[in-house]
Amino acid sequence: MEALFSLLVGALFAVSIYLFLSKHIIRMLLGAAILGNAVNLLIFTAGRLTREVPPIIATDETTLTTAAANPLPQALILTAIVISFSFFAFLLVLGYRAFQELDTDDTDEMRVAEPADEDAPPLGY
Repeated sequence: MEALFSLLVGALFAVSIYLFLSKHIIRMLLGAAILGNAVNLLIFTAGRLTREVPPIIATDETTLTTAAANPLPQALILTAIVISFSFFAFLLVLGYRAFQELDTDDTDEMRVAEPADEDAPPLGY
């Protein structure tokens, strides 16, 4: 099962790198979202896929007596999901703002494009 997840992680990384190399901002944003999911799946797979019991110590014991699941990868993934979502939201707003200002989503055209209207006040003020 871990080999299958490893192949899936490799495919997700390949797709995200391919999308990052695109000229269009929306494809780069999709690449960032897929990269976040690939990293989460990589952490989950690295923590070993087992069907062990939860790591709960009984009231009459001081240590775990049986094999238990590792909760650290799951906690790291929960944190990474929040961070990647906020990063994606920031990139989405940044890309939308650049599109509003330059009237293009092509990065080559953004380098030479002039702002849409120089006399207009900045948006949001």
